[in-house]
Amino acid sequence: MDFERRLFLKLALFTGAVTVSPFAAALFWPEPEGRKGGGSIGVKVDLDRARFLPGHYGGTLLDATSSDPKTFNLVLANETSSTEAVGELFEGLTDVDVKTLKPVGALAVGWEFKDGGLRWVFNLRRGVLWFDGKPFTADDVVFTYRDIYFNPKIPNSTRDSFVVDGKLPEVRKLSPFQVEFILPSPFAPLLYSLAAPVFPKHVLEEAVKSGKFMETWTVSTPPEKLIGTGPYRLVKYEPGQFLVYERNRRYWKFDQWGKRLPYVEKKVKFILPDKNTQLLKFKAGELDFYGVRGEDYPDLSRGERSGHYTIYNLGPSLSADFICFNQKRDALPEWKWKLFSDRRFRWAMSHAVDRKGIVLTVYNGLGFPVYGPVTPANRLYWDPNYPKFPYNLQRAARLLRELGLKDRNGDGWLETPDGHRVEINLLTNSNNQARVQTGAIFKYDLKRLGIKVNFQPLDFNNLVDKLLHTHDFDAVIIGLTASVDPNSGRNVWMSSGQLHMWNPGQKKPATKWEAEVDRLFEEAAKTLDFKKRVELYKRAFWIICYQQPLIYIAAPLSLVAARNRVKNYFPTVWGTYKPERIFVEPTGREGV
Repeated sequence: MDFERRLFLKLALFTGAVTVSPFAAALFWPEPEGRKGGGSIGVKVDLDRARFLPGHYGGTLLDATSSDPKTFNLVLANETSSTEAVGELFEGLTDVDVKTLKPVGALAVGWEFKDGGLRWVFNLRRGVLWFDGKPFTADDVVFTYRDIYFNPKIPNSTRDSFVVDGKLPEVRKLSPFQVEFILPSPFAPLLYSLAAPVFPKHVLEEAVKSGKFMETWTVSTPPEKLIGTGPYRLVKYEPGQFLVYERNRRYWKFDQWGKRLPYVEKKVKFILPDKNTQLLKFKAGELDFYGVRGEDYPDLSRGERSGHYTIYNLGPSLSADFICFNQKRDALPEWKWKLFSDRRFRWAMSHAVDRKGIVLTVYNGLGFPVYGPVTPANRLYWDPNYPKFPYNLQRAARLLRELGLKDRNGDGWLETPDGHRVEINLLTNSNNQARVQTGAIFKYDLKRLGIKVNFQPLDFNNLVDKLLHTHDFDAVIIGLTASVDPNSGRNVWMSSGQLHMWNPGQKKPATKWEAEVDRLFEEAAKTLDFKKRVELYKRAFWIICYQQPLIYIAAPLSLVAARNRVKNYFPTVWGTYKPERIFVEPTGREGV
């Protein structure tokens, strides 16, 4: 069936017409590696030309988030609803400069390595205060790593990112403002990994000693008890309504004119699960920022001047949604486990994903088909030669026949050789319309193959619980936050990782290919030669693309709209450049 006919049938799935903008085809073709980042769509930010204006204090920034946080404890958080809620309250020893993508000092002002990179000494920033006025010292750093991150009784993803050859670094205090990390092997991504947040010993030590850390800093914790060093403090949380933050008046950063940062006095994040509600509030001037969907762009682009906002084009997103089939044996009926664990089945499912059709219909042409965890945005690790599985239902059907799946009853549905009808329960989060629409398209194509799909969008936090804790799912459509250094994703790609979501926390690799990915990630972490390190990660990503444990779909074009009253705003796909320097012009809409 030709593409236009296929598209027409899929559009019929949705209520209401889907308008494809005139520039969609031009952006959609050719393939991603041939594109130049979206042509004239939106304003591109050139950080080399970024110039900061002298800011003034005061004002309120109005933003939105799609879900309530699940926890205020960043160590235990695995979902963006939680990390976004309290991420600005805390800082690490290092940070990543989004302009250079290199590590820079944060709570550490400098470092030196000795013994061929096996010993690293960090000089800590003096004069930093916790929100309660207590000084930040080396004791906090040692406590954070030794007693929290490296504590086997506290499972966390940060711990995964520091393991080398099955061992963790030793951390010790040299002086009140100097710490030393002693590594079991050379560890190339150390400076990136040390961006993990540091926590106050005087606040959390008792919870760790008593074994109650896992129940500490829940969403019922009064905001004033969340003690960090970051630029903002959480001062109010109304579930289902909003989070309110106030400027940390003792924050350690200053601008070039000697004024203490940040400038903005107050920030409000409204909890708005419905993206259309966010759009209406942005158009009404009740939000300062809005993440633009492909379907929104034509209308919003026409209203930029009258609405006093600017749409920024950040290029392809760093992350892409994917479909994950559960391969955890004790969580599935045996026949499903055998099916989902067979590479041929995952290949068939990948061939059944019409990525180009999804880009055109779901993202209004503003996106890029992808077949693996690296998108065109990450030029360092992107490779057009990674294995691809183009949309081809005939090839998918052929692979399913190889598995012995046939319509034995003549009812249009495939059965296994032992008589089980192939029926899949597919989940996603209900507040992400792109995923909901993608799921509807995927369900339609699997029906054409003879596979019944029960598609159920859920509340986001409920979905995360099923995915990471109860493992009560057959398949899920979701996404992951990308990071600069691949080692930050080892909790996903290493077989022992907490976020190795198709089969997490393996004591030993369940398959030969997972063992090889483990080996490559371990070797890359110990390789100090940067070019060799990149090649090792590329080999690992090639295997991942070939095996399709996560069936990647598409990377949308990253577009964000911001009110023109927001000054010193320089967004990038990696994050906002020096966000503490943002200031706002007053509008009179500051009350919450």
